[in-house]
Amino acid sequence: MNLNFKITSKASPSGNHTFPKGSEISITLSADVQCQSAFFYLGNDERVFIQREIEVTNQASSFSCAVLLTEKDFPTDDGLYFCHFEFISNGVRYYTAFNESNNCYAETHFVNETQILIYDEKYAPPEWLNGKIMYQIFPDRFAKGGECEKREDAIYNDDWENGIPEYPSLRGDSFPNNTHFGGSLYGVAEKLPYLKELGIGCIYLNPIFSAYSNHKYDTADFLSVDKSFGGDKALSHLVNEAHKMDIKVILDGVFNHVGNDSIYFDAYNKYGNGACSKGVASPYYEWFTFNEFPNVYESWWGIKNLPRTVRCESYISFITEQVIPKYMQMGIDGWRLDVADELESDFLDRIVSAIKAYKPDAVIIGEVWEDASNKIAYDERKRYFRGSQLDSVTDYPIRNAIIDFVKYGNADFLVETVNTLYRNYPPHKLASVMNFLGSHDTERIATVLGGKEDMGESNEILAHRRMSEGERENALKLLTQAYLLLASLPGVPCIYYGDEFGMEGYHDPFNRKTFPTGAFNDKNIDFFKRVNAVRNGEELFKSTELSASVPQEGVAHIVRTNGKEKLHILANMSDNEYTANGINGFDLMTDENVENTLTLARQQVRIIKEGK
Repeated sequence: MNLNFKITSKASPSGNHTFPKGSEISITLSADVQCQSAFFYLGNDERVFIQREIEVTNQASSFSCAVLLTEKDFPTDDGLYFCHFEFISNGVRYYTAFNESNNCYAETHFVNETQILIYDEKYAPPEWLNGKIMYQIFPDRFAKGGECEKREDAIYNDDWENGIPEYPSLRGDSFPNNTHFGGSLYGVAEKLPYLKELGIGCIYLNPIFSAYSNHKYDTADFLSVDKSFGGDKALSHLVNEAHKMDIKVILDGVFNHVGNDSIYFDAYNKYGNGACSKGVASPYYEWFTFNEFPNVYESWWGIKNLPRTVRCESYISFITEQVIPKYMQMGIDGWRLDVADELESDFLDRIVSAIKAYKPDAVIIGEVWEDASNKIAYDERKRYFRGSQLDSVTDYPIRNAIIDFVKYGNADFLVETVNTLYRNYPPHKLASVMNFLGSHDTERIATVLGGKEDMGESNEILAHRRMSEGERENALKLLTQAYLLLASLPGVPCIYYGDEFGMEGYHDPFNRKTFPTGAFNDKNIDFFKRVNAVRNGEELFKSTELSASVPQEGVAHIVRTNGKEKLHILANMSDNEYTANGINGFDLMTDENVENTLTLARQQVRIIKEGK
């Protein structure tokens, strides 16, 4: 039995299942079997809203049926809905079901449904974001510069070129994370010409608020930039200099927890006004949940130095009326929100409103590790992409799929992921997602692609392990092709500092080494520059229509179109050379003309634009 299930609307590209409020949506089912009657069902997480018998045509040897949904068929202005058909053929009741690729098939019992997302756009992603290249910086490790005051409570490692980050004996053990290398925001400002030449249009900074650790996810004072980074003056200087070069600056907003060594919690009685030092007399006491005061309290994932904040009104108003306004007034261009799925929707609403009130075209990126269109966290269905919350999310699904494809040739997983996100994300949101290969939370991409796999060895071994010359050569080859593929997909490519020349490192903290002042792999950096220049100069990379397929095992073919022009993204990670026929145009990376036949070596990605 062959089924064809389609959801279409004039308001959305073909194959996309997200629709602006007010759209007329046509849903059709056809099959090559007899049908006596058919039924359509649509609902959400709470209940079924539509259960309707549908007229069937051509009942003899095949059938088709259709339903037209209008605004009145959806109970709210925005929402996530699920639908399916049922039909009776030769006395048997069948249910439409969908595999991982959303291909429809028939079952004799209910299995699942396909989703429809209705959005009511209140805050559209900023237009400047689509087409930019982003660069993520871990401030303590990127570049020294300016006159910065050293922290009295920190340990400093002055071996910038060869120093190894502090690490615990066993993975998962707590450790101070208090060894600093001396990078600063002034140092970032001095590197702006390099970033501009690389093709960067937006910098994303890991946390810069005052904090005890080098990573700053344990905020000590939201209202001050850490003095080891240069303080507030250094941030203002960086923002001003970046804007002169048309480079945006976004900050990491860590609003789910603070540090226990903070003015708010004050576990060590340093400040004299925190929850631990003053108890109920502290203005911050209600920000935390104490099970046994003062030493037993709720913390982020059980990490004791990261007490979790309670979303009481005093805390919410502090973040939205003091913290966010301060940095927006300093000229920043947006925020990446740490652990966004742990921020309750009403709190996230307040954060978004506060940011957009100061700068409507500020970008808000949520840290989300799964499909953001249907994410459930802490028993709450998230509504990130329904029009009034996030502009963008961290695109872990694409990262995972590209790595699996480049390392193992799994084209099916890559194509399935591309098609799923294209189907589930509103087009303008998909154009804004933060695509990356590595970050401060992942192993370095060069190590992932070419190094020995981490088999749970001790940190002492991983801290000193380096790739052999052959392993590194292979890693860099795969890295260039992985980045070319990443940069060709919808979304905003983000380079984790140093990935452009293949910095190595296993899990945190080994993925946070210092950016060397010399010894660059110029060939690799030149490749990244070329990719970024091509992407920045080609409007088709902003297109909202695509299709993806697997023409042969280990080969992916993705087509992006604006209705008139096409980009063919072909990637061969099979064990053999691959030849595609019927491709005409020119290679964007080499300017080579292609006439009907395109050959890809193994482990090669090519981007062909039809015509010239």
